[in-house]
Amino acid sequence: MTHATTDSIQQRLGAIFADTFHVDVPAPDTDLLDSGIVDSLQFVELLYQLECHFALQLKIEEIDLDDLRSLARVARLVSRRIDALAAGCEAATAQVTT
Repeated sequence: MTHATTDSIQQRLGAIFADTFHVDVPAPDTDLLDSGIVDSLQFVELLYQLECHFALQLKIEEIDLDDLRSLARVARLVSRRIDALAAGCEAATAQVTT
């Protein structure tokens, strides 16, 4: 079970795009590059915003560009990373208590 649903993450991402890039993304599956909503420089800002808003550490060499093409894909990326962090914390807690 995911700790943060992709729908709630998509809503937060929509707010990030509105606040940071001053743009409303028309649909979760809109291609952010092909539509011209973001350019390569804004992707750097997007990564920064993801790290700030979701308390993630993202290494650019570990990210596939396709994971950043739409709000839906970004939400899945964020959800996977949050779940991986939670699983790591749960595993560490289990080791400490045994």
